[in-house]
Amino acid sequence: MTDSVQYERTDGISTISLDDGKANVISQTMIAAVNRALDQAEADGTVVVLAGRRRIFSAGFDLEILGRFDDETVGMLRGGFELAARLLAFPSPVVVACTGHALAMGSFLLCAADYRVGADGEYKVGANEVAIGLPMPLPALTILQHRLSPALHTRSIALAEIFTPAAACGVGFLDHVVPPERVLEEARTVAERLATLDRPAYVATKNRLRGTTIDEIRAGIDADYPVRA
Repeated sequence: MTDSVQYERTDGISTISLDDGKANVISQTMIAAVNRALDQAEADGTVVVLAGRRRIFSAGFDLEILGRFDDETVGMLRGGFELAARLLAFPSPVVVACTGHALAMGSFLLCAADYRVGADGEYKVGANEVAIGLPMPLPALTILQHRLSPALHTRSIALAEIFTPAAACGVGFLDHVVPPERVLEEARTVAERLATLDRPAYVATKNRLRGTTIDEIRAGIDADYPVRA
């Protein structure tokens, strides 16, 4: 696909691998490349494994662009949250291989997937917006409230607590953890199981489960980041 996003299809599973050589920041270039890969997976009708690079899934939005808050910033933010909404509504199961750190937008993408396998270890998982001086965006708030344990909303959203992968399972960012060298293998094993689901029943149920949430995310995108004339 691109230097930072690779697409590989094997036996009904499409693996989309993110690797920009650094922190896997969610820039407009990365967003566009992931969307092209998802287009291909949708055309192929495959289950998706979305994987990070060694020691990091994603550190979130590109902070250099975020700090400018110009038209490019708005485009990046809208694109990132639209990508999360697309994953929530994707017509095939999506499994994340969280290969290490997942912060800010990286953690929102975890919450948009169907199943999340994390690398055990001293990695950071969580939404750190408040800690770096940013009010939690409305679309992100909806994503997090949809997926995280309600009892931990204050700690994980308002107090910006960051968790180890093992602790992140109890919060709702991850479903289970395995040794780092087994993350991708385990994610593919989960994907193989999900590929056996009845697809029409899966799609209908997913729409019932998430339809209102997706509408709220898109309304939040328009409220926080209106398109400038």
